[in-house]
Amino acid sequence: MKDRYSRQILFKPIGEKGQERLASSHVVIIGCGALGTTTSEMLVRAGVGKLTIADRDYVDMSNLQRQQLFTEQDALEGTPKVVAAKQHLEKIREDAKIRTVLDHVDGPLLEQLIVDADLIIDATDNFETRLLINDVAWKYGIPWIYGACVQSTGVVFPFVPSNTACFRCLLPVLPSVSQTCDTAGIIAPAAQIVASNQCAEALKWLTGNKETMRTKLLHFDIWNNSFVEAGISRIKNKACPTCSEHPTYPALTKQEGTNYVVLCGRDTVQVTPDPSRHITMSDGEKVAKRLGIEYRLTDFFIEFYMDDYRCILFQNGRMLIHGLKEISEGRKLYHQLFG
Repeated sequence: MKDRYSRQILFKPIGEKGQERLASSHVVIIGCGALGTTTSEMLVRAGVGKLTIADRDYVDMSNLQRQQLFTEQDALEGTPKVVAAKQHLEKIREDAKIRTVLDHVDGPLLEQLIVDADLIIDATDNFETRLLINDVAWKYGIPWIYGACVQSTGVVFPFVPSNTACFRCLLPVLPSVSQTCDTAGIIAPAAQIVASNQCAEALKWLTGNKETMRTKLLHFDIWNNSFVEAGISRIKNKACPTCSEHPTYPALTKQEGTNYVVLCGRDTVQVTPDPSRHITMSDGEKVAKRLGIEYRLTDFFIEFYMDDYRCILFQNGRMLIHGLKEISEGRKLYHQLFG
């Protein structure tokens, strides 16, 4: 195994001791798109012992331009991203411990995922999930590495509890962002630069080189050749509900009942049923048969069309309704199907 990591061990800040620390590390990656696939591959190749990867979506053709672990076959079969990622990562390194979660990440789930974790990597596409990661990170004292990209731009910063201001402190000064990869596009180099910077910060933390970690937020535009760093220590809010002396961690408050949300930048409504409702793929198949709807059944979900809307129902009852922008319409259709 020393031969495998010899070039990394030769890098003095890591060395043999750093490599041993990587082998015993556990990193949680939230999201398995452009950032998640790139960071997970880099960390597996670097020798990180255990990865937990969580994502709610499946592979489609539009992902292949920048999400490097996936193939055309994955897209044609609609393979869940975490399943496809694990298959490809295990071919890179068979001794890697890779735990995958095909689900929408909420507070209770995230608190389960970060048990014994050394680091959390943000590979999401929305502020709501980042606020959730931020609250969990501060509650349990686990650093997390923020990363975001759209068009040709990207942002990176490592948030370290007790050392830095938190993301909730930063959020009020961020510009109002409506652009996403689905609405404004993205070039792969922007995602690669963000992911590379995230992994560099991860390696510093995991190998004990904390003093070299980035202290300023990086913002770049690779197309227009601009790279800007900004200090954020002054934005720390003494009354912040996450990082103040009396935190309440508001993002972790559990929502009761069935949850409906429009996915960021996409004409898709996601429905997460109340835990007391045990809706499964079998129920979806029964409904499709009763309504005379053609359907496709896979190992992971059932797909069918209802009123020209493409519906994907997963085994735990979570449903994606493509072609919708209004939560009210999503709620109406879901009730039509399952009452």
